[in-house]
Amino acid sequence: MHSPIPFDPARALEMARETLVMEAEAVQALAGRLDDRFVRAVGLLMACTGRAVVTGMGKSGHVGRKIAATLASTGTPAMFVHPAEASHGDLGMITAADVVLAISNSGDSDELTAILPLIKRMGVPLIAFTGRTASTLGRHADVVLDTSVAREACPHNLAPTTSTTAQLALGDALAVALLDARGFRAEDFARSHPGGALGRKLLTLVSDIMRTGEHLPQVSPDTPLMALMREISVKGLGMSAVVDADGRVQGIFTDGDLRRLIEKTGHSTDLRALTARDVMRPDPRTVRADALAVEAADLMEAHRITSVLVVDGAGRLIGALNSNDLMRAKVI
Repeated sequence: MHSPIPFDPARALEMARETLVMEAEAVQALAGRLDDRFVRAVGLLMACTGRAVVTGMGKSGHVGRKIAATLASTGTPAMFVHPAEASHGDLGMITAADVVLAISNSGDSDELTAILPLIKRMGVPLIAFTGRTASTLGRHADVVLDTSVAREACPHNLAPTTSTTAQLALGDALAVALLDARGFRAEDFARSHPGGALGRKLLTLVSDIMRTGEHLPQVSPDTPLMALMREISVKGLGMSAVVDADGRVQGIFTDGDLRRLIEKTGHSTDLRALTARDVMRPDPRTVRADALAVEAADLMEAHRITSVLVVDGAGRLIGALNSNDLMRAKVI
């Protein structure tokens, strides 16, 4: 075993930068090689009535698992099948309705080449990601996408680094082209990620988290200021809506409005003589119940407010929410 080399911080930074530049150049070169073969690969996957079955050995297999996951989450049903396990029964997971995406830098991995004749015998379309288009994998594939790189970022040109980056980038390019062709939307992505932050933002509606009924602070325009303050205190939203006899929103009064009122009037005005009509701010910001909760969050941030009223199509008050409601729902 070699004796350890003293750590050189400058050398570490140099190697890291060289790696990133080399891998970026490889991806850029890959982009320049895209042609009708890529379009054919997209077409095969668009026409697939089954699943995209991704397979690969070693580091290519790790990349393949990620590509399968990305495809599955962006509208293309996909799964990963390990080529070694395929030879021992897992090949039964592949059906004639599927498309196989095989990844191998050399294109001659023993475990992968062993199952290629069986895949072809089933009549399953085969797409190859390989650095050697004349390899066994390249010869068997219906569509060959060249993922070759000038060299690995590894100083010994051995460890899969630049080559796996190229594979991963091409997998992302394929997934993005497919999601665009399918008209896949952000809402569709959220439905496959309901437990994630994006899912909460794109699936949670205002109606899911707004306060309603007896928890909704509201008073009439003739309500005395003292009663208005009690309504705000009891309901705990830091504000109250002011509504007419039909429930239509006329204005809003908040804790902040009360502080500003006291600072402005001092002792010169008898606050007990004031009504909600006298102190409310007319035309407050409102949202609809069917709006996304994240839209309410954006509205609050844009106008530097901490609560918002929810109204129906006729402007009638049906709910309210504040920033705490949004945080509890993990929308913000």
